[in-house]
Amino acid sequence: MTAPVIRGWCPGALRPMESGDGLVVRVRPPGGRLSPAQGRALAAAARIHGNGLIDLTARASLQLRGASAAGHAALIADLRAAGLVDEGPAAEARRNIIITPFADAPTDALAARLAGALAQGPLLPAKFGFAVDCGPVRVLAQTSADIRLERAADGGLILRADGCALGARVTPDTAPAAAAALAQWFLEAGGASGGRGRMAALMARGARPPAALAPTDAPAAALPEPQPGPVPQGVLAAIAFGQLPAETLAALAALGPLRPTPWRMLLVEGAAAVPDLPGLVRAGDPLRRVHACTGAPGCGQALQPTRPLARRLAAGLPAGAVLHVSGCAKGCAHPAPADLTLTATACGFDLIRRGKAGDAPIRRGLDPAMLFLEDPDAPL
Repeated sequence: MTAPVIRGWCPGALRPMESGDGLVVRVRPPGGRLSPAQGRALAAAARIHGNGLIDLTARASLQLRGASAAGHAALIADLRAAGLVDEGPAAEARRNIIITPFADAPTDALAARLAGALAQGPLLPAKFGFAVDCGPVRVLAQTSADIRLERAADGGLILRADGCALGARVTPDTAPAAAAALAQWFLEAGGASGGRGRMAALMARGARPPAALAPTDAPAAALPEPQPGPVPQGVLAAIAFGQLPAETLAALAALGPLRPTPWRMLLVEGAAAVPDLPGLVRAGDPLRRVHACTGAPGCGQALQPTRPLARRLAAGLPAGAVLHVSGCAKGCAHPAPADLTLTATACGFDLIRRGKAGDAPIRRGLDPAMLFLEDPDAPL
């Protein structure tokens, strides 16, 4: 079987990625927030220039699918008019920041200053990212990031390298420059090679930040991933497989500003409830525990369709169990282990129990038409 291609970078708006259904164009909302006008503009751009589908990524970005190379310039013009595009690819690459969707005004201000500090800094590996998780509660502990600004256990602010249990004490004024300095240290310590590299891997090799950024303080306890429904800031709308039609995005934008989350949900600020809309799922729906990538033919590397099978199997998923249906061994939709993983091959699906998409299967070549779920401890 041909191994999937690992590209080592993520798409952007100015540097899109070719997929089976056209270009994937990723938009990182400035400040982690879409105004109602920006939400409507993004939905219109998806309809006009793409196939009308929008993905919500694990890094709290939105990506339009099905764009064409010929129409990319017109798409960028529309996004730029809405204030959703950086000055150039280098600026876009540097602004790789995830902001807690529950940000308060001080957190928003800190994130803006961090973006300004990074704009003057070095180019980092494409997947290297920052998390600003110093809102009222800490919620991004399980979200991929290399440098984290977090609440300390005593309520202060710390800067923490991913892979390190403790962080260095900072203030809102010193944090942006300290984060940029930690990123520079990562490069000087040999954390990047060939345009790739992650902080946790450098920490695992025994490296530790310099004395000025020495870790001393523990982060605050992290809350579990929130569930769909009302929150103090509004309401969380959950999206099946993290993909919704442009019409649904426009309808949500009509309810209020939107904050993308890394949990396949959009926070609709100020809303009390979300109407039934295509692509949304409610709390308790087993689809919340099912992960499935775009699959074939939307992804050129996928070997089988994934989401029709995932939808069919969701109804029989045992309580509390997590199912991952992956179009190839990369497992993009769910890099972590799942109770049940089905990995597509040219001959059907391989079954992995309590593992990742690329792990050794316990059964091979299963016919998707014959798959069903029954006893959680029995093989499919």
